Amino acid sequence: MFGTGEALLVASHLGNTPWTVLAQGVSRHSPLSIGESTFAISVVVLVLWVPLRERPGLGTVLNAIVIAVAIDVMLDSLPQPRPNALRLAEVIGGIAAIGIGSALYLTTQLGPGPRDGWMTGIARRTHWPIASVRLGIEISVLVVGFLLGGRAGIGTVLFALTIGHAVAGAITAVAAVAAVERRALGRRTSEPSERSERAERGAGERASRPE
Repeated sequence: MFGTGEALLVASHLGNTPWTVLAQGVSRHSPLSIGESTFAISVVVLVLWVPLRERPGLGTVLNAIVIAVAIDVMLDSLPQPRPNALRLAEVIGGIAAIGIGSALYLTTQLGPGPRDGWMTGIARRTHWPIASVRLGIEISVLVVGFLLGGRAGIGTVLFALTIGHAVAGAITAVAAVAAVERRALGRRTSEPSERSERAERGAGERASRPE
């Protein structure tokens, strides 16, 4: 979902997320595709974890690989519409997909993505607010990516303004679905035990009756 959302923003030609602006800028000065550039940047960011003493998890590795592959695969499949209304629809759909993808990987608790882990590591070591650290990182990569030729525009601005709400809403929805599933599982597991208790009571009552 996350990689598909990134690809939708790229395909819209209205501006990418800050990290994809950087990846696109790198791809313009190397033989790498945007997805391959995304993976290479993830590896560099993971190296930056070392002085922060952050430990990657399975989710960290899969985040770097799956998102990079999904971007390239989806860019080859997605239409690149000319009407502005359709391009804006791709931006909105991309932000929603990134929000859902973020919620799904964050709630698995299998380790943060390379960029999130770097952000939280810096915040932990410096005691700076996470919001300030994230803002500083996002602005820095956006500026560098733009100078390298990455595309920034209205899509980038909309992403910055709405992604927090998209992630928060998706996390709430995922939590609600998980709660419903837990209740359903609880009912399924409690029903056999209730039937067993009723059967035991019935057997006890029959045994206590005089013949």
